[in-house]
This record gives sequence, C-alpha cells and structure tokens, in this order.
Amino acid sequence: MNVTPERVESEAKWVRERAGTVVPLINETRRRLGEVFETDVDAVSEAGYHEEVATVFAAGDVAVNAAAYVGLLRELDVSDDYPGFVVDEMLGRELAATIAGGAPLSLLAQATFHYADVTTNSAGGAGADDLDAALAAGFQTRLPGWSWQEAESPFAVDPADLE
Repeated sequence: MNVTPERVESEAKWVRERAGTVVPLINETRRRLGEVFETDVDAVSEAGYHEEVATVFAAGDVAVNAAAYVGLLRELDVSDDYPGFVVDEMLGRELAATIAGGAPLSLLAQATFHYADVTTNSAGGAGADDLDAALAAGFQTRLPGWSWQEAESPFAVDPADLE
C-alpha cells in the first residue's frame, strides 16, 4: 500500500460517500447505548457526518493514518476467515480511536467499536464490517449528542487557581 496525498483524498471521499451506511449504524449504536446507559442520545444527520469527515481529514497527521486504516480494511480479506483472525478487529479498533481523537475519546471509540461490530454485517471481505463499525464508532464518539459532553467537566482546574 502506498499512501499518497491523492490516496488520502480518495479514501476521504470514500468515507464521506459511505454516509448512507454509516449514519444509520451510528444512530442504531447510539440508540442501543442510550438504552444501556439510560440516557437519550441525539441522532446524527448525514450533514453532521459529512462535516466531521471533513474535519478529520483536514488534519494531515490524522488524515494519513485514518486513510491507511480505511485502505487496509477495504482491501483486507482472508481465506477461510475465522477462527483466530484478529487483524481486522485490531485495525477497526485503531481506526475508531484515530477518528475519535485523543484520550479519553479514543478509548471510548475503541470500546464502542466492539459494541457496533457485533451487529454489523457488511458485504465484502473480512475487513468490510469492521470498517463500517469503526467509522460508526469513531464518528459517533466525536460527534455531539451525549449529555455528558455538553456540560463543563467538574474536574477542570481554573488556570488562575494554579498561580
């Protein structure tokens, strides 16, 4: 695999065009998580997804890594796939974390990846469903809609208190 600026742009466009599959998966994952955590989570629109794809791929250091994970998962297949084949899971988890951003969101996205992956069955090679689950987990984590992300953290330290 050769990751060039043109390849990154191509993968970014592919991720953007995947909205018809990923946005419903995001919303279903949010619905299920909301039930488990007894909270309401806002749905994500295709426009919101498109904006966030643009944000992720506008940061070159993030874009090149996200594009590489996407490309690998799109091309990944294995004869007789399972049992024991885990590279697709690892790549999916890392893609979700890359999309979500730094800690703690990256860890939440990795956990959410496995939650989304359980119900994702995409046509294609071994990496296809992991790719869709990773996109859903990463973008659902970074997009607004969770009440705990809407308020300031009670753990934030006022810089004036450090002087």
